[in-house]
Amino acid sequence: MRLGVLDVGSNTVHLLVVDAHPGARPLPAHSHKVELRLAQLLDEAGAVSPEGVDKLIAVVKEALQAAEDKGVEDLLPFATSAVREASNADDVLARVQAETGVELQVLTGAEEARLTFLAARRWFGWSAGKLLVLDIGGGSLEIAYGIDEEPDAAVSLPLGAGRLTAGWLPGDPPDPEAIRALRRHVRAQIARTVGEFTRFGAPDHVVATSKTFKQLARLAGAARSAEGLYVQRELKRESLEAWVPQLAGMTVAQRSELPGVSEGRAGQLLAGALVAEGAMDLFGVEKLEICPWALREGVILRRLDHMGSV
Repeated sequence: MRLGVLDVGSNTVHLLVVDAHPGARPLPAHSHKVELRLAQLLDEAGAVSPEGVDKLIAVVKEALQAAEDKGVEDLLPFATSAVREASNADDVLARVQAETGVELQVLTGAEEARLTFLAARRWFGWSAGKLLVLDIGGGSLEIAYGIDEEPDAAVSLPLGAGRLTAGWLPGDPPDPEAIRALRRHVRAQIARTVGEFTRFGAPDHVVATSKTFKQLARLAGAARSAEGLYVQRELKRESLEAWVPQLAGMTVAQRSELPGVSEGRAGQLLAGALVAEGAMDLFGVEKLEICPWALREGVILRRLDHMGSV
């Protein structure tokens, strides 16, 4: 059957259409993406502004039309940290449902981490052993660890690249003192959680998902996305540590000219790099592998599992 996943994230609203059935690998058929930057449409009270809700509804309607055009039989709509943490989340969800018919499922941070872990486990298989999975979104950082399909530990931290950029790095280029303050903040937040994971022992394989990690790996010499899903892409901490001071001294326009860096994400790249560097350092990771599958694929896989068990 043809499934659609509608992901209302902090940066983008992304419809992923796949051809899938239980026991088979989901095959991507269509992708429809709009950079809404919902996390930046919050007012001082932390509510999504009326204008932001209007934009969200318009984008959801656009995605629904795309899903219909592509013959989607079953749509799985969900929202992550930007909606989850909005002070008027209930009102936003009610308006979206009233005006589009779409009932967004709001995932908790732990659910995000678990579903992303499931996707990574299925991608790499049992031979990967104990997995440590890192995912940097626009609003949050997810960390999960385990040897099975359900992680032994999973946490979500408010360390998304978009959130941190808006709250800590207003300058262009950012002020060095602001960068140092953000670096301290990021590492203190991550350090609080390290013990939850290290008690399970060292991972056999460390993987990362998300646009931020893909762009950082590309900067460090990984293959272009055009070379396909099955090319192994790695990010070494040594390479990342060399790039952080370079990114810190660049304007957004200069970063957007770097290989693999999109104009829309260039502003967030430094904050994302500080989070990636902090996580790799505090968890003692010298290198990690980029996983092509992430949260959206995890949602699809969980849905297929339920279909297969009926």
